[in-house]
Amino acid sequence: MNRLLSLFQINFSISAFTFGGGYVVIPMMEKQYVEKHKWITHEELLDMAAVAQSSPGAIAVNLAVLAGYRIAGAPGAAVSCIASLLPPLILLSVISLCYRQFQENRVILALLKGMEAGVAAMIADLLLDMAASVRKEKNALLTLMMPGAFLACFLFQIDAVLVILACAGICLAYGFLTPHLKKA
Repeated sequence: MNRLLSLFQINFSISAFTFGGGYVVIPMMEKQYVEKHKWITHEELLDMAAVAQSSPGAIAVNLAVLAGYRIAGAPGAAVSCIASLLPPLILLSVISLCYRQFQENRVILALLKGMEAGVAAMIADLLLDMAASVRKEKNALLTLMMPGAFLACFLFQIDAVLVILACAGICLAYGFLTPHLKKA
């Protein structure tokens, strides 16, 4: 029960204080789940993040559910899901009641601009961590896939879903072909 309460508190606070999308929660989850509580490893978190981002729905909620399940089974998944959904539900309810005041308030607009800059920095930090993890594997295919995927999205404007599916397909084919090539 204590672990479920901790999961609720962690996911509620992460959800309440992260703005800008799902990728921002990964460094915060790492600090709690990996560094502080040592419930999961850094590699497990990155694997869960990959699954969360390629699954339908909000990345932050998907990741919270996956981590909650890994840490405390089905009850952990349910508690983590509820805890990660409550803060945005409450905040959006309040914002919808006061939308006109928020829309015209210079202080609120300035705060939102400041949060954008902070979110960009956190996403850049996450990107560097994920790239370092890929480089540690010393796999030429994965190392080349990173800039290739970036160029496909940024330069050629290929839909990110298609790029993710292509990368998954390439890695799946590589995973199936590698053992057969080593035998030959």
